[in-house]
Amino acid sequence: MIAITGATGQLGHLVIDNLLKTVPANQLVAIVRNPAKAQALSSQGIVVRQGDYSDEASLKSALQGVDKLLLISGSEVGQRATQHRNVINAAKAAGVKFIAYTSLLHADKSPLGLHHEHVDTENMLAASGIPFTLLRNGWYTENYLASAPPAIEHGVFIGAAGDGKIASATRADYAAAAARVISEEGHAGKVYELAGDNAWTLSELAAELSKQSGKNVRYQNLSEADFAAALKGVGLPAGLADMLADSDVGASKGGLFDDSRTLSTLIQRPTTPLSESVKSIL
Repeated sequence: MIAITGATGQLGHLVIDNLLKTVPANQLVAIVRNPAKAQALSSQGIVVRQGDYSDEASLKSALQGVDKLLLISGSEVGQRATQHRNVINAAKAAGVKFIAYTSLLHADKSPLGLHHEHVDTENMLAASGIPFTLLRNGWYTENYLASAPPAIEHGVFIGAAGDGKIASATRADYAAAAARVISEEGHAGKVYELAGDNAWTLSELAAELSKQSGKNVRYQNLSEADFAAALKGVGLPAGLADMLADSDVGASKGGLFDDSRTLSTLIQRPTTPLSESVKSIL
């Protein structure tokens, strides 16, 4: 059986959609914090089990009979290393034979502050004795396009990435890769640096928004502190705002760039172009 943590999350449900093309529903285990929110999965014949990243006992129970586990990294920055340790310990206790983990692009040398928890998790996996694969995901295009509507409204897209190239891909692109790795054989021991085929800068994103919306949008580069303050000013929690600002600065240092085309090779199709993603939100 194949288990997916965070199965009702934005990435998790896309992975399951991909898996259902080749794997019988009753061979999939959706591990979720709140089973009441997973009725759509249950109705498809998928096995739904309760498991909380912060509760190792619940995870051990949820992983019984599971052969392969897709560990989708938790969303609570600052708590993820501890949470991931719980999952890995539970997987070992339950006899899981393979783990694929969604890490961060070039985690071992990334300038993004986010890399610490991912490196810690990668080290835990190496020490666990369980065969594993690292899916080092780059940035989701959706991370930036969430800011597109207000940017179009006000005529300015703000950030702190300078002229840094961002090789983003959509969640659907990364989900297709994860589904392939977790459902096929032959991926254990591999590290996949996953990113979009065509990199872009935030100035180029602003130009694309202008082109498709018919309204002039310019890019305004801010300092890390000013960008974080602006994000907090529109209601983002302080921790999230600081993380996003740090990540933008990391992008200015090349932290979100990769031109290996490993992702498109893995999913056997080009990654979704920025222009197509912009079109889909307008």
